[in-house]
Amino acid sequence: MGTQIKKVVLMYSGGLDTSIIIPWLKENYDGCEVIAVSADVGQGTELDGLEEKALKTGASKLYIEDLQREFVEDFIWPTLKAGARYEKDYLLGTSFARPLIAKRVAEIAKAEGADAICHGCTGKGNDQVRFELTFKAFAPEMQIIAPWRTWDIKSREEEIEYAEAHNIPLKINRETNYSKDKNLWHLSHEGMDLEDPANEPQYQKPGFLELGVSPEQAPDAAAYVTLTFEQGTPVALDGERLGGVELIAKLNAIGGAHGVGIDDLVENRLVGMKSRGVYENPAGKILFRAHDVLETITLDRDTQHYKELLAQRYAELVYFGQWYTPLREALDAFVAKTQETVTGEVRLKLYKGNIINAGVTSPHSLWSEAFATFDGDNVYDQNDSAGFINLFGLPIKVRALLAQGKV
Repeated sequence: MGTQIKKVVLMYSGGLDTSIIIPWLKENYDGCEVIAVSADVGQGTELDGLEEKALKTGASKLYIEDLQREFVEDFIWPTLKAGARYEKDYLLGTSFARPLIAKRVAEIAKAEGADAICHGCTGKGNDQVRFELTFKAFAPEMQIIAPWRTWDIKSREEEIEYAEAHNIPLKINRETNYSKDKNLWHLSHEGMDLEDPANEPQYQKPGFLELGVSPEQAPDAAAYVTLTFEQGTPVALDGERLGGVELIAKLNAIGGAHGVGIDDLVENRLVGMKSRGVYENPAGKILFRAHDVLETITLDRDTQHYKELLAQRYAELVYFGQWYTPLREALDAFVAKTQETVTGEVRLKLYKGNIINAGVTSPHSLWSEAFATFDGDNVYDQNDSAGFINLFGLPIKVRALLAQGKV
């Protein structure tokens, strides 16, 4: 394929795609040096044995970068505070991890004097866009190698055959060949029987759900959690102040045990087609609900409604891989202003997959018992509403009179 590529930095997860890419690169780029980079964004045991595997399959070295804290503080919390969910329910677990990982890979590639960066994304997916837009932001001169666009392999089945022919060990087999992405925030499942939206996911199947249980398997007794926020950022769980990484991990365990945070979605990919996936997001679902509830008493009506509009655009930016853009930074500035009063406590009840509101308080609450009560009060003159309705409804009245020929 060419001799100009002497050193390649590979985004390496140790999964099916990147496992076979190391020998493929050396075969097709005249024995080039391959430096593997893995990012720890909370995928846990998936990193076990990764260095040995990378070196054994031909990499010259492996970087394992711990990005968990940066992931939470610089990506998860801003997206949570924005209220950004793609197409209502997708909490962007894969989407906002990709720019963070790609930025670090670009930095390592430049420091190593690499000729190219390689990723294992298919030409059908969103991740290729997320990675490469970030490369353009931080290493615009770097050549990008995307084997799925050029090699003869056409399916995951053929990938497994390639791995077997090259004696590359895999943690999957033909029966458990779901495409998964796991990090501190979520776990996604795609492929196999899940591709067809007509098929019900096999939640009861051993090993399918990893972050929790199905609602049917959840305990009969509910659990309560209390979350404390300061200017939109979660800072404590049940009165215990925790760092973001630990707070999310604890909430995942609690929520997962009660069947919370399972979503079955058909989403519109950036590249055009619809794709079905099953997501596990126990902590994410709890945190988004708590944040939403707190905003109902701390944001005025117009700000709350306008923020909902911007949240949709923010989610698109994240999903489309446009994290490192002026628009996202500008939206963050707006969100930061809205969060100045989003401080308080939210209590939630978790029961068999459900998240039920159980109380909210804030020192900045805009709810007033005096104004909202159904009992007698001395602050609200109900006669004022008649004049308000007459003016508010005047265009409707004039139109109706014109239609009747009375004006």
